[in-house]
Amino acid sequence: MSLVSWTPKLRALLIAASVVVSLDQLSKLWIVYNVQPFDPLVLIPGFLKITHARNPGMMLGLLPQIPVAVFVGFALLALGLLFYFFRQVAADDRLSATALGLVVGGALGNLADRITRGAVVDFLQFDLGWFIWPDFNVADAAIVIGCALLVLDLAAAEAEGRAAPDSRTGSGRDPGPEPGA
Repeated sequence: MSLVSWTPKLRALLIAASVVVSLDQLSKLWIVYNVQPFDPLVLIPGFLKITHARNPGMMLGLLPQIPVAVFVGFALLALGLLFYFFRQVAADDRLSATALGLVVGGALGNLADRITRGAVVDFLQFDLGWFIWPDFNVADAAIVIGCALLVLDLAAAEAEGRAAPDSRTGSGRDPGPEPGA
């Protein structure tokens, strides 16, 4: 199968996932070799730090005692579900495919960490003064952005479906069954 014969949605998914995995793994590699744990680099004082944290648990560090194999199993299950959703996407729907590619790339990036390091490397920390956002990484950001795009796309499609004019009334409302039907 040549690149030319790939559908637009497959190209979009693969490009998005490849970019995310590459940026995620390169940034984590840089962090591992250049930032010491508990010695953050302050980029914007009082707002943004580059840290070096290892998260053996799930989001927000919850359940760190769960074996890596369980997280790997959940990640593989999630990837299977994502590919099932991908198969439901129209062949020319690049937005949904890109959004799924962001989520797949993020899942693969964090999965690679779990397999190679036993924990996910997190390094971005926002300090809002009254709240310090938990450390995260490129993969986490891609997952959130991809999910947000999917929700917005679904909401837009739903609104578009509700607003589509009915051929009998010219309005977006269903007038009910046709007379005599």
